[in-house]
Amino acid sequence: MNPAGFDLPAPREGIGRRLSDALTRHGRLLTLLLLTPPLLWLGLIYLGSLFVFLAQSIFSIDPFSGMIVREPTTATLIELFRPANFDIVRRTVLVAAAVTALCAVLAFPIAYYAARYAGPKVKAGFYLAVMMPLWSSYLVKVYGWKLLLAKEGAIGWFAGRLGLGGALDAWLALPVVGGPSLSVSYTGMVLTFTYLWLPFMILPIQAALERVPPHLIEAAGDLGASPGLVFRTVILPLAMPGVVAGAIFTFSLTLGDYIVPQIIGTSALVLGQAVYTLQGTAGNIPLAAAFSLVPILVMALFLTIARRTGAFDAL
Repeated sequence: MNPAGFDLPAPREGIGRRLSDALTRHGRLLTLLLLTPPLLWLGLIYLGSLFVFLAQSIFSIDPFSGMIVREPTTATLIELFRPANFDIVRRTVLVAAAVTALCAVLAFPIAYYAARYAGPKVKAGFYLAVMMPLWSSYLVKVYGWKLLLAKEGAIGWFAGRLGLGGALDAWLALPVVGGPSLSVSYTGMVLTFTYLWLPFMILPIQAALERVPPHLIEAAGDLGASPGLVFRTVILPLAMPGVVAGAIFTFSLTLGDYIVPQIIGTSALVLGQAVYTLQGTAGNIPLAAAFSLVPILVMALFLTIARRTGAFDAL
């Protein structure tokens, strides 16, 4: 029997099939439909609530009733420049800069070894070791570091066993970085932040170093350049986009964090603590909103400087 002799009915086209064909022919419409739900969520829920909160910074608090006076004024923004408030901003920026610099110094040799010398199996273990700390609870890690940094903690015990107890006490006696113990000092705060954000610095630098052509390093060596000169003129400039990408993470995350300074560190407030306290305990929403503008402006300035230096050209 010849199958060609059968008259098969034409497939029925339902609404779903016609709609699928129309979306296939109009790729931009399909893209718009796919992006509309997440963009609405981001625009209305996240950015909308953020703008509503930041808009409170143009209002003020009545000193007698404690109620928000909803009349536009610059008094709240000017209040940021009072010595006590400006110290909070300066303190937070300095801590974030210290954490970023320390992360870069620690991450670069680790990333360089993984990019240049590690084999496939070692590189798999490298990724696992870098990512594993991110899988554990944030609070567990912070409280773990509080125990390590305590006066009777593991770090103090090891320092005593190695004969470095006097050096540790001398460091804690310094006026700015010291304190009663490492767990109640800026040193402990910076060390904890560095541990938390180090993976965010290692991975971008490692990805940038893998894009550095090996023949450029070999050519520089063949032309008589010393290892230090090769690093300064070839490796570091080409890896700078990765350093900047990692710095964006470490700097911004430190600027906005308020949990670590509450658990580890001194009684002096940082930006995150100030916002948390003002909008909660103090009920000063306008000043909390004004403080919230500071990290946004600082990061905008940071990104502008990084862009002008050409660090984004190779991203």
